Amino acid sequence: MVPKIQELISQAQDRYLVTDELDLMENYISSLPDRLKLYKLIRDREINILQEVADQVPKEIPNVTVEDLEMGVKNLILVLRYCSMAMLLNDENFLKQRLLNWLEGIMSMRDMRRLNETLYKLLNQGLRQHCSPTQLAMFQPLITAAQVTLIY
Repeated sequence: MVPKIQELISQAQDRYLVTDELDLMENYISSLPDRLKLYKLIRDREINILQEVADQVPKEIPNVTVEDLEMGVKNLILVLRYCSMAMLLNDENFLKQRLLNWLEGIMSMRDMRRLNETLYKLLNQGLRQHCSPTQLAMFQPLITAAQVTLIY
């Protein structure tokens, strides 16, 4: 949505915004406090969430190598951070442009499907424990977009 708002702002010299455009702007601005709150929550709990995920993986996949687990968690950190920024901006294209194309290439180099499936299952469980249902509704579509790119 941010590119659309930027486009509207750049047109300020030409005309006033019409009702639909004002509604778009108002919806984005009114949702910003909730987005900021969720962004701060994820930022502040990132280590706890990801540590819980990393601790559970060996129980789910006993033969996972330390190297694969480290690589998977590093990728998960990037995903969580980029998803958080995309959620804050309310811009899924940000996620696609910045992260998903890169990760798609990286993940095709190694077969980490089972590990990624486990990481995302555990991440989703952790997010459900740390976030409210309303917060999950804002964040989950972005995590799902990353998950689909990495696993399928």
